Amino acid sequence: MKKISVVILMMLCCFQLSAQHTFQLGDSTFQLDGKPFQMISGEIHYLRVPRESWRDRIKMAKAMGLNTIGTYVFWNMHEPEQGHYDFSGNNDVAAFVKIAQEEGMWIILRPSPYACAEWEFGGYPYWLQNKKGLEVRSKEPQYLAAYHNYIKAVGKQLAPLQINHGGNILMVQIENEYGSYSNDKSYLEINRKMFVDAGFDGLLYTCDPAADVASGHLPGLLPAVNGVDDPVKVKQLVRDNHNGKGPFYIAEWYPAWFDSWGQKHHTVPYETFLSRLDRVLAAGISINMYMFHGGTTRGFMNGANYNDKSPYEPQVSSYDYDAPLDEAGNATPKFMKFREVIAKHLPAGQTLPEVPAKKPVIATPVITFSRNSDIFKMLPAAVKSVNPLTFEDLQQAYGYVLYRTTITGGKEALLKIKDLRDYGLVFINGKRVAVLDRRLAQDSVAVNLPAGKVTLDILVENLGRINFGPYLLKNKKGITNEVLLNGQAIHNWQQFKLPFDKQPAVKAGPVNPEAPVLKEGSFQLDAVGDTYLDMTNWGKGVVWVNGHHLGRYWQVGPQQTLYVPAEWLKKGSNKITVLEMIKPAASTLQGIDHPILDVLQ
Repeated sequence: MKKISVVILMMLCCFQLSAQHTFQLGDSTFQLDGKPFQMISGEIHYLRVPRESWRDRIKMAKAMGLNTIGTYVFWNMHEPEQGHYDFSGNNDVAAFVKIAQEEGMWIILRPSPYACAEWEFGGYPYWLQNKKGLEVRSKEPQYLAAYHNYIKAVGKQLAPLQINHGGNILMVQIENEYGSYSNDKSYLEINRKMFVDAGFDGLLYTCDPAADVASGHLPGLLPAVNGVDDPVKVKQLVRDNHNGKGPFYIAEWYPAWFDSWGQKHHTVPYETFLSRLDRVLAAGISINMYMFHGGTTRGFMNGANYNDKSPYEPQVSSYDYDAPLDEAGNATPKFMKFREVIAKHLPAGQTLPEVPAKKPVIATPVITFSRNSDIFKMLPAAVKSVNPLTFEDLQQAYGYVLYRTTITGGKEALLKIKDLRDYGLVFINGKRVAVLDRRLAQDSVAVNLPAGKVTLDILVENLGRINFGPYLLKNKKGITNEVLLNGQAIHNWQQFKLPFDKQPAVKAGPVNPEAPVLKEGSFQLDAVGDTYLDMTNWGKGVVWVNGHHLGRYWQVGPQQTLYVPAEWLKKGSNKITVLEMIKPAASTLQGIDHPILDVLQ
């Protein structure tokens, strides 16, 4: 009988999850199954959270009082090379959506090809730049063809999960803050048709900052507003662009902000937001907090800002964002205070679940490294060319490229790298003579060349493609122009591709004390928990633990630690690899029990 009861219970749960619902636009509120519904949503990007933690994060959202999760879908992660799609592992967005449904949560889906989101190239795949004449966010045919193929692939994964098909996706956003970029309504209409063609036949909407709603809105769709929380202004903006009607939705409400390398860590006290959140909810306006939980931008996926009035600003790996849920998924004071506000506006009889306990944290033993490898001694076959090739020319998305050539010495000279993107180490006969940083507008160095033939090496790191603004169209990486010596172009280059897309094998050997180095070690754990690798005494590089790329570290700060999720650690031996670019002598580190996100060096 017990087995029969369990089977019946499972059948009832499955029926409940797949039950048909309706979701429509009312004149002033959203209508869920014909009744007014206020979305209280928070943004979580599944790709910034380990898959093993998705359910925990969604449970935390529910505990704060949210009923909906908003998420972007990043094109460059799902189609890393043209025609090669990946919806597996941490890329399995359909699984994320289904877990939310199992937890009783709705989804707002943002799959538009352009995301911004402090993400590499705003979510666009690097290979778009290899198509001559292609222009993103335009009606250029090559772009539209690539876009169409991508959105159809996303539709196969997610269109069946819309609410009108028994799923939990309430609405789908087309484009993203397009009014901040242009105002071509025919382009937006092409977007709409592509989404419908891909199977997104439910409610579609656009979102834009207040000043750009009129430019970025497509008539017939709901206009959502970003960055404004005055109920009177929100309602007026929507009505002005939606035939005098609602419903009213703040698609991005910012309880804090992101960080860039070399700049102060952003925090905003919760007191700033409590009355504003209260008045929005009291006014019946739906809201999406950007971010509820930021997580971590792992690998090389951080974006960058740049325009003619400010320098190049690459973003840090931590996407803690000073959000209600911290980088590791723990409730902050902001979470608890927001929960109190939301609880005041719950439907009669509804109570919030208990807040899950803080996750265990550990400090690791001091980690030492048993293998060191000079990366100059582990180079792949060279790609030869007369002039320097960009990352895109080399069919390389991210990471590093070593440029090498031979020049005639016996003189002092000015070495200039035109359009260095983004960070270069310059070596003469294996000795480092300069560090050039695009953030600081550095592209030149005076060099004293010894007599005879001289080997010139320039190791270039892609620090993240621009994710916002007109320079989306000028986003190639590496040495993107030419290298000059006393004004004369240098030719005959070898390029060595170093994408470091997987944890590399390190073969011990003699190390040039000035060259970038790979270090491999291990550490033993009796118990697992979240930890934070303290990179304060290191220089610049990236770290892998047990095959997982944790992101970048850089002594300039403000981020000085790298978050290691407990789910990626194991009892016993854990493997760690560090690529260190500028302090090859660094030799020990430790996982500590707290993050350091606010120290500039």
